[in-house]
Formats: sequence, C-alpha cells, structure tokens
Amino acid sequence: MARKFFGTDGVRGRANAHPMTAEMALKLGAAAGRFFRNDGSNGHRVVIGKDTRLSGYMFENALTAGLTSTGMNVLLLGPVPTPAVGLLTTSMRADVGIMISASHNPHHDNGIKFFGPDGFKLSDAAETEIEALLASEIEPAKAENIGRAQRIDDGRFRYNERLKSTFPSGQTLKGLKIVVDCANGAAYRAAPELLWELGAEVIPVGVAPNGYNINDGCGSTAPQLAAEAVCAHGADVGLCLDGDADRIMIIDEKGQVADGDQLMALMATRWADADRLSGGALVATVMSNLGLERHLAARGIGLQRTQVGDRYVVEAMRAGGYNLGGEQSGHIVMTDYATTGDGLLAGLQFLAAMVETGQPASALRQQFETVPQMLKNVRYGAGSDPMTADTVRKVIADAEGLLSGKGRLLIRKSGTEPLVRVMAECEDEALLVQVVEGIVAEVEAAAS
Repeated sequence: MARKFFGTDGVRGRANAHPMTAEMALKLGAAAGRFFRNDGSNGHRVVIGKDTRLSGYMFENALTAGLTSTGMNVLLLGPVPTPAVGLLTTSMRADVGIMISASHNPHHDNGIKFFGPDGFKLSDAAETEIEALLASEIEPAKAENIGRAQRIDDGRFRYNERLKSTFPSGQTLKGLKIVVDCANGAAYRAAPELLWELGAEVIPVGVAPNGYNINDGCGSTAPQLAAEAVCAHGADVGLCLDGDADRIMIIDEKGQVADGDQLMALMATRWADADRLSGGALVATVMSNLGLERHLAARGIGLQRTQVGDRYVVEAMRAGGYNLGGEQSGHIVMTDYATTGDGLLAGLQFLAAMVETGQPASALRQQFETVPQMLKNVRYGAGSDPMTADTVRKVIADAEGLLSGKGRLLIRKSGTEPLVRVMAECEDEALLVQVVEGIVAEVEAAAS
C-alpha cells in the first residue's frame, strides 16, 4: 500500500491545511496510539517534543487528545531538539516518540515525525500500518483506561548532559569564543547553555523565537547572519543550527561556511585514524559531492550512498554496521551516541577537533576540493507533476548524454515540499550551468 501522508520525514505540510490540520493530528495520534498500545494495557507512554512554531501548540494538543483517547500516557517535553526526542524516548522507556517540527521549513509549515521505542525513526512499513489505521474506525479506550498527560520540565537538561558526555574527558571549551545560531528554533535555550557549561564564551543569535521567525533569515539554511556575527565579534567559530537542531553548518573564524560533506570528511578521517570508524566507511546520500568520495577513497575509506533522507542513511548504517553517516545539508548521524541526526552533537565533534589539534576552524573547515555542483529547486502546484511531461523527459535525456563521462545528474522530487530538485556536478562549469538551467526551464514550463 502506497503511503498518502508520510513523506521522507513524517507527515509535513502547511499548518491548518490538509493534511496538517488539528483534525488530522487528532486522528494520527489515535492511530499511533492504537498501533503502539496493542495489548490493551494502560502502562504505555509517548514522549512529545516540538520546535517553536506557533502551530506547535495546536498540534501538541490535538495529538495529546488522540493519544490519550486510546489509552496512551503522554509526556510533554515542550521545545527541544529533534534528537532529544529520540534520546528521551529510550531513556524514559516510552513506546513511541513524536516530534512536532518542519525542520528547516518556514514557520507556516509544520510536521509530525515518529520515533520507535528504540529511538530510531519509524520504518516505512510501520508508517504504512499507521496510515491503514487512519482509514479505519479506531476503537477508543474504555473510560477507565483513558491516558494521562503531564509536563516534563527537565528534558533539555537530560539531553545536554548526554551531549556533554560525548566531549573528550578532561577537555573544555575554555578560551574559545563561539557564535551559535539557533534559528529561533528548538535549541534556542539548549545550545547556548551547553556551550557555556563546557566553558566557552558564547555569542547567541537566533534565540528570540516568537512563533513566526523560525528559520527566517537565520540558521543553517541562511548562515550569513552567523558568519557576520563571527566576524563582528572576532569569534573563533560559529555553529549554525536549523529549526529543530538536527542539522548544522560550521562557520570558521573568517566567516567561511563548511557544509555537512566537509564535516563528515573531517570526522571520517579522524575516526579512521583512531580505528573507530565501523566498517571502514561513511554512509552519505546521492547528494554528497563527488569530491567527498574522492577524498575518502584516497585515504582508503569507503562511501556508501543512499537515497536522500537521513532516515535512509540511518537504515543503511544499521544494516551495514556503520557508525557514521549523514547528508550534505548538515544532518550528521553518529550511532555510537545518538539515533538520529544531531546538529549540536556534530558541532561538538568539530569543537573537539579544534581543542585536540590546536588548529583554527579555518584549517579544519575544508577537507577536500569540491567538484563544481549546482542545485536549483522548482516549485509546482497541487495536482501538477512536471516530471511526466515529454519535454522534461527529453531535456533530461539530452543532459545525461552531455554529462556522460564528465559528471553526474540527479533530479528528484522533494519528500517534504512540492519541489523538483535539479542537481548536477561537472568539472566544466559552463556545461554545468547549461545543463541545469536547461532542465529548470523545461520543468518550470511544465509546472506552469
């Protein structure tokens, strides 16, 4: 059965428009409750976290109503990073964890993503079963078995303590001036507190959420604000998180940005040198730069590629016994420490490299020369599918012929937004531009 509502990272869309309505969230909560509370007992728990979007209140209440109606007991964490939900689902012995967030999307979007009792995101099969329950008559709990809800006030403290335990024993961040951009999102309190507790001088930006300004001109998708702050304050490094803090970009002391590929290259090399890179390989998606692949190969490190989505990276890591993976966008997954992408955790790994090597961020930021890469997004309307147009198919086939032996082409629909993503890599930058712009023009025409 094909999934109608679940994409690559849960259910996502514009708040108060189908499928992201309060009614749907209530039904989804009830379906998830019935799926996980399948033995009729009343001892089942669900942990719910959220980011700082205004619509988070609505979805938190609706999910709670649906879950408690089927006998689930709800533990409300309030605003916490997505990886904190994965962590606390396991540490609080919950049956399921739920994060209310649309990650890097603007405030008017929201999403609902699920974690299983092991702290990992649900499989496609589990999500399909929950969708099947949505379409059925969900049996409520008896009156005496309705669930309870309560607030958990120390969720972010528990999360921060776990993160601090991953930093090298006996080391501190004393003497480092660090800009941290929290994107007015879920980590607006956790991130500055964590860095300060480890001894850093902290310059926080993007820490005044108002329900509307999450990811607005700040965070990992707009690192210019953090880069300007680094230069203005003479900081040693900047950490740039997204709205739910599961991804990161690094800013060096000169204001230059390092993406997830560069961070993964640094970590893979350091871990391989320390004989702690399980399987001798890194797991990354098809979006990661060809330069990363060449860099790793030159050092005898393998690269396993997956489809786009950190959940698919994690699935490949678990299947192959790998402990490091991630995405160019800044999702970095370290299964020795966490069950999902964690921007703060990845940032601590970069800071640990600075402390242990004594090198500035600029010396660690660029691990390899990137192959010229160009990515453009084309938005399309509801009911439209520009990828089926003959003109689009033809221009793609022509482009593949032009790039044969010279580069690579990747075209896909986003799993979280109505976008067609057109990406190409090629050493010949003129050819790169020609190919991408030609495809974009035909996709735009088909989408209009």
